[in-house]
Amino acid sequence: MRPLTIVSAVAVSLVLAAPLAGSPAAATVTVHGSSYGRVLFDARGFVLYAFTADSRGRSTCTGACAKAWPPYLVKSPGKAGVGARSGLLGTTTRRDGSRQLTYAGHPLYYYVGDRKPGQILCQNVSEFGGLWLVVRPGGGFVR
Repeated sequence: MRPLTIVSAVAVSLVLAAPLAGSPAAATVTVHGSSYGRVLFDARGFVLYAFTADSRGRSTCTGACAKAWPPYLVKSPGKAGVGARSGLLGTTTRRDGSRQLTYAGHPLYYYVGDRKPGQILCQNVSEFGGLWLVVRPGGGFVR
């Protein structure tokens, strides 16, 4: 019985983590309508957040912060989908050497609680020393 429980727990954790991982093969930013207006999403339909505590294009979200707000990790600057501007896409190197997608110089993140495409559960939340905000197509924050 015990091995089955362990295997089940691992399978459930992998399924729950799947929407949170940045997809290097599909590093695309798109724009969709939401209750906050038109904002940035990844290619799978998960909303992307920015953190006001980040400065000069560098991520300050590590450790417990990065567990709650996983960075959008990529292998290349990605591409602009419908409504996004390719000139605003870039990357920043994190302390661990991984590359995080940026938009208008802002590192992009997911929120661990957003479990399905289109969900926006943590807009304008103060946590880890800054505000977490969704991003407009021009690169500004929705406040």
